[in-house]
Amino acid sequence: MYLSHRTWPELGDYVAEESLAVVPLGSTEQHGPHLPLATDYLIAEALAREATDRTGFLCTPPVRIAVSEHHRQFHGTMWVDPEVFRDYVESFSRNLGYHGIDRIVYVNAHGGNVQHLREVGRRLRHDETAYAVEWMWDESIPDLVSEVFEHNGPHGGPKETAMIMHIAEELVREDRLADARDGGLVDLADADTMRFGSRTFYDSPDNSENGVFGDQTDATPEKGERLFEAASDQLVQLLEWLDDQPFADLMPEPHVDPQPGSRR
Repeated sequence: MYLSHRTWPELGDYVAEESLAVVPLGSTEQHGPHLPLATDYLIAEALAREATDRTGFLCTPPVRIAVSEHHRQFHGTMWVDPEVFRDYVESFSRNLGYHGIDRIVYVNAHGGNVQHLREVGRRLRHDETAYAVEWMWDESIPDLVSEVFEHNGPHGGPKETAMIMHIAEELVREDRLADARDGGLVDLADADTMRFGSRTFYDSPDNSENGVFGDQTDATPEKGERLFEAASDQLVQLLEWLDDQPFADLMPEPHVDPQPGSRR
């Protein structure tokens, strides 16, 4: 059920029976010379729509601009400050709670959002408004990603390239795949990111001249379909598991008893 395509009485019928919502989140940021800036939110929304179509749960419109300042040197990248992002996500999550939603899955496709979504989830759980968890598609199928690609790359690499080839192939500049590989960083082991135990980088161009990693020429629509189907299956299982949990069991444990079994 896609929230923005429904009427308010239909949403009323939904929350009378269900209390789970799925929120896709991505970014609008550079993904090299071969992929659109929309890459992350296109992947997040496609997976969220697929999983909610299969399960009947509620899917909200996507969050398209997020924490991407570390890509700001590349034309077109848009971002908001981390605290603005956290407050915005928390605000609309509480809005969902007002309408009867008490568990939320943030379907996330942008690494820069992870820690902030975790913080929002902590806030919502702290006052028992909702149980909200962040789900990152590639982290749900790490073995498959490693099996499919020899040189994966965490950003703009073959896994994201293959996913967009499957979801929206017309947006991939296939004539620039070799440029992406040759102008980026193929093997992360070659990145000069640590000095004496300290991470010495902050922004994307500190590590990759064209902003991407891995071997993009290894991507195909067929590989993207494998990743998409496997990740969708994982997300469906997460939604069904979360829906089955009693809300009280999802809330924080009470204060530990310093003297178990004692009488007062």
